Amino acid sequence: MSINKFRSFLYKLAKILGDVNAVKKGKVGKRIGRRVAGKATGKALRKLFK
Repeated sequence: MSINKFRSFLYKLAKILGDVNAVKKGKVGKRIGRRVAGKATGKALRKLFK
């Protein structure tokens, strides 16, 4: 297994664990909002520095 595949696996695992943790704490809405905001920011920055 290459380092990149392992790294990708770890990031996916962290995202799933974060979702599970948000469900346990009852903060799913906040997590979804932050994820959407992060994706929008990433797209805006990508266009800005393209």
